[in-house]
Amino acid sequence: MYDNEAYMNTGIQRSGSTPVGAWTTTTPVGKTGAWEKSPKKSVADIMIAHRIPYVATASVAYPEDLIRKVNKALSIKGTKFIQIYSPCPTGWKMDPGLTVKIAREAVSSRAFPLFEVEEGVMTITMKPKKTPLKEYLHMQGRFRHMPRELIEEQEKILDMKWEELLFREECSKNTP
Repeated sequence: MYDNEAYMNTGIQRSGSTPVGAWTTTTPVGKTGAWEKSPKKSVADIMIAHRIPYVATASVAYPEDLIRKVNKALSIKGTKFIQIYSPCPTGWKMDPGLTVKIAREAVSSRAFPLFEVEEGVMTITMKPKKTPLKEYLHMQGRFRHMPRELIEEQEKILDMKWEELLFREECSKNTP
């Protein structure tokens, strides 16, 4: 799954992958504060719930990790799923030269964690030093309107999800 957090090829429209606070052409900000209110769906978690043999998240910012996961997926029999995170300069209202930097910030801010689940065993494949969510969001025009309080609220949610991910990783290692 190529994840640029919206339907970019058809006019930058909101999708189930669009995060809270994002501007899209179908969630315009204006004076109404009509930005995206629903949380981004975790498609990887949906696949994990279906117990497919291999599920992973990857990012264009970490090509070695992406290649390793693709090679692993190719070696596994059955259904495989890899969600690949890739910024869209046009839709995200950002300088194309920042693509890798923004993709790295998504991982370090925990907005897009990198992990894999093989036969039910989860491994977080990158545990970088945490950076503030606002650093990631402020590089993108699609979040320029977000109030500080909403950013702080979203950061708390991401921190809780990270703790849950760590817990899931630990628990899955004890699964027969």
